[in-house]
Amino acid sequence: MIDRGRFPVDEWRLVETEGSLDDAGVTETLFSVGNGYLGLRGNHPEGRFAHESGTFINGFHETFPIRHAEQAYGFAEVGQTIVNAPDAKVMRVYVDDEPLSFDVADVREYERVLDMREGVLRRRLQWCTPSGKLVELEDERLVSFDEKHLAVLRMTVTVLNSDAPVTISCQLINRQDGEGIYGGRPPGKAKAGFDPRKQDKLEDRVLQPLEYWQDGDRTALSYRVAESGMTLAVVADHLIDTENDYTARRLIEPDIAKNVFRVQAKAGVPTTVTKLVSYHTSRGVPAGEIIDRCRRTLDRAQSQGVGAVFARQRSWLDAFWERSDVVIGGHPDLQQATRWCLFQLAQAAARADGQGVPAKGVTGSGYSGHYFWDTEIYVLPFLAYTTPLWARNALRMRYLMLPAARKRAHQLNEAGALFPWRTINGEEASAYYAAGTAQYHINADVAFALAKYVRATGDVDFLDSEGVDIAVDTARLWATLGFWRSSDGVHDGDGDSFHIHGVTGPDEYTTVVNDNLFTNVMARFNLRFAARTVREMEEADFDAYTRMVERLNLDPSEPELWDRAADAMHIPHSDALGIHPQDSVFLEREIWDLEHTPADQRPLLLHFHPLVIYRYQVLKQADVVLALFLQGNHFTAGEKLADFEYYDPLTTGDSTLSAVVQAILAAEVGYQDLALEYFRESIFVDLADLHNNAADGVHVASAGGVWTALVSGFGGMRDHFGDLTFDPRLPAAWPSLSYVLHWHGTRLNITLTADAMTVEAGEGDPVDFSVRGVGYSVHGGSTVVAPLDGQGPIIPGKPSIRQFADARREDGSLLSASVPTVTASIPIVTDDAETVGEPSMGVDA
Repeated sequence: MIDRGRFPVDEWRLVETEGSLDDAGVTETLFSVGNGYLGLRGNHPEGRFAHESGTFINGFHETFPIRHAEQAYGFAEVGQTIVNAPDAKVMRVYVDDEPLSFDVADVREYERVLDMREGVLRRRLQWCTPSGKLVELEDERLVSFDEKHLAVLRMTVTVLNSDAPVTISCQLINRQDGEGIYGGRPPGKAKAGFDPRKQDKLEDRVLQPLEYWQDGDRTALSYRVAESGMTLAVVADHLIDTENDYTARRLIEPDIAKNVFRVQAKAGVPTTVTKLVSYHTSRGVPAGEIIDRCRRTLDRAQSQGVGAVFARQRSWLDAFWERSDVVIGGHPDLQQATRWCLFQLAQAAARADGQGVPAKGVTGSGYSGHYFWDTEIYVLPFLAYTTPLWARNALRMRYLMLPAARKRAHQLNEAGALFPWRTINGEEASAYYAAGTAQYHINADVAFALAKYVRATGDVDFLDSEGVDIAVDTARLWATLGFWRSSDGVHDGDGDSFHIHGVTGPDEYTTVVNDNLFTNVMARFNLRFAARTVREMEEADFDAYTRMVERLNLDPSEPELWDRAADAMHIPHSDALGIHPQDSVFLEREIWDLEHTPADQRPLLLHFHPLVIYRYQVLKQADVVLALFLQGNHFTAGEKLADFEYYDPLTTGDSTLSAVVQAILAAEVGYQDLALEYFRESIFVDLADLHNNAADGVHVASAGGVWTALVSGFGGMRDHFGDLTFDPRLPAAWPSLSYVLHWHGTRLNITLTADAMTVEAGEGDPVDFSVRGVGYSVHGGSTVVAPLDGQGPIIPGKPSIRQFADARREDGSLLSASVPTVTASIPIVTDDAETVGEPSMGVDA
């Protein structure tokens, strides 16, 4: 999947040994640096031939009216999209007034390295100019984890074999999402076609210039976003260190600032220019104030010294890896990819602080910089178990969104709050309600993440002060969205069932359905969690309970109503097929034969109208299977196996959220080789560009899912009911797997081998846990070894649609499969190619 000559395996570094413009978008993503607030794409400092010259700030966005072809009440009205901030990465080098330009340059040596221990991107190359001068360029780029608003960019130029005039042109450019003053696109870059995953583009000018000035080697630009009213300032200091003679020139305009150093370079005498850059943003603070904030950031960095900034970056990452690293024995390629994924999670979440974690972090404009439910389900577990503060910050973002969520619920005739499916500022930004607003499960996902955080940390203070508001208002929505159904028309609890209609689950290839299993199962959890939280508050802290009741106007009868609804929640099940239907009518549809779908028609969302997809049993991503993992304590081992075998052949994997969940359940039910296959698919989704869209930014949720696949899939960790349990599934080819968990403040170092699980506890309270039903307790500073007899059941191969041969629905009809074309269809066949089942009407007719 990866050219290992160009990208060699290194367990702590991502290394590129040969530059190329052909896949510039992908490498820009892979070599991005960021801290959760500020992100710099891996563009070359020459400032040309970029797929996207991206500088992104979490939450810095523009708004625009959503124009619906046909308007209806309650449609999302205001769109939001991340803004490409002014670009400070440009440090353009000229020798004899000839620019280094990758399309024509004679590059003799090249290496680019993202060092994941030091948090620094480095590039070194040797360039032979047309006049035969050999020039060595070394540049470094750092976005500080310690100083949220600080980036450091450094360029060293040495003419090795001759004296020569050298110019280093440092620039701040407001590109307005364009190419800047030099132009230049990677060769072969075609105009982008339809892809709903890409950023919304704005036609009008977005950033309106405010103050701009230069004072010595300090340069400032500031802007106001036209419609959202947000403000931004970027200020840069320029430091030069050389024994060569030089002069400095400056230029300042509203959209570009230059600090140009003209050097009379002597052979072998280096010239180093360092840019200290600070970005600050605000929801509307005047430009002068945020420029002052930038000044203070730079003054502090100057007083510490650039070397200290690099040293503190290394120290910060040493602590991160100590509490977060996962070690896979004997597989350096997987080790490198794992650490790259974990590093991306740090770059996406560490300094997000009061903001959310965007789907692409701060590495690209994909999905317009929006926050999705991906954060709560795929990223929060890693944060909660390794750096709980980051998880709390992400949950506080949802708490701060509650006013907008309450307004949205009221707009949709529901009580409580309804969190948006995609957003930046708290308002729903999805124009397509069927696959957006209808995903009510976002409420339960947020509540689930809150519960998981509290379970892992014991942070009852956060739950009592802010988290309970989330729990109560999300439960209130389910209580009014759902409805009671009784065979005798009397809702007395005898035979009553609680249903939720008109929703969309995680699978976006099946929309607006009744009794989606994932939604119902997660809503049941949400209702019970809210009821339990309220009751425990009343018993443990009556003052906090009283304040909450007054704040939320809680009726004392509400928790009982939530419990009743949860207990009566309808969980669909097909006795004929022995599985849980994804929704009430899912099994009535024909099966999409993925095995015979041409590769050039994948992903389906780019080649088929939604109505075509909606008519079939076909999944964009795991839906029922995700419920089996998150709420696994409510399903038997036999049910999990049957459901996994049914849905796996129907799942396209068109979503990068899917493979990690399929890996976890495949490992649990026994498809261990398949689990490893899905894991490799997820861990290389960006590094190998498996979905052909890594150029739009890192798939942050997939990176978070990689950690969960390792810890919960192969590591077998679960925390149902707040109890820590393990049932490992170590792959046969892995000598060992080691990872770290933090449980109620106690650090646990866990190592798996084929025959034992070793748990070493750091300082803290004792931790109780069980391994395959056997209870253990580990005390601070001690070690417990649990013997393992094998690694669970083993089932070879993978499920196939051929299993549906002779399978009948409740009405007695046979299942059949086809590909939706007007010329052909493929009925289900047995291994001996005999036709079974019935033809798919319409397509086959």
